[in-house]
Amino acid sequence: MSPLFALGASLSYGVADFVGALAARRTSALTVTVGMQVVGLVALLPLLPLLPGTPSTPALLIGAASGAAGTGGLVVYLRFMARGPIGVVSPLAAVTGAAVPVAWGALLLGDPLSDLQQAGVVLALVSVVVVAWVPGSTVGAADLPAVLGGLASGVLFGGFFIALDATPVDSGLWPLVGARIASAVAVLVFMRLVSRPIRPGRGTPFILGAGVADMLANVLFLLATRGG
Repeated sequence: MSPLFALGASLSYGVADFVGALAARRTSALTVTVGMQVVGLVALLPLLPLLPGTPSTPALLIGAASGAAGTGGLVVYLRFMARGPIGVVSPLAAVTGAAVPVAWGALLLGDPLSDLQQAGVVLALVSVVVVAWVPGSTVGAADLPAVLGGLASGVLFGGFFIALDATPVDSGLWPLVGARIASAVAVLVFMRLVSRPIRPGRGTPFILGAGVADMLANVLFLLATRGG
């Protein structure tokens, strides 16, 4: 079932990223991020029995670390997706976010990959660029901050996947609870420090959709890593 869970996670992440980017064009990236964290936490609670586990300090702390990386990546990603060009930022973030955990698993954890699997990984990374490419949008047309933003968000997304995979195998979905609480608190504190109000406004329905899709993706990813 792990490949099916992973496929479902990738589809859900894609939906969450796209809808979140639409929300970020209607309100601030920080408002979208904190809204997604809160919505995701509410959506997660009924799902806890889906993968029963033991809440523990390591599960919550590692989950919080993954949440910090994921939230940082989301803020950067939404900010630069709102500024554009999407056809540059999106594939850079996606390829980097996929390459970091693949390299971590293959080079540092020693995950075995057959020749066919290695070819599949290369094709998957290339396909991300092909699917996300928008006619008329090239790297040359993007300013340097957009390119760096795509790369930075991808690295942070990759760190999120690595940390989430490192959570205790008997912790169920509790690491996601730690991730969501830590993320929401961190963004709220930051917004307080910089005096940024929470005004979802026209972005509310998009924030709700993105938050649910993002949490569904996280659950499916965790289920995939538990089995493969």
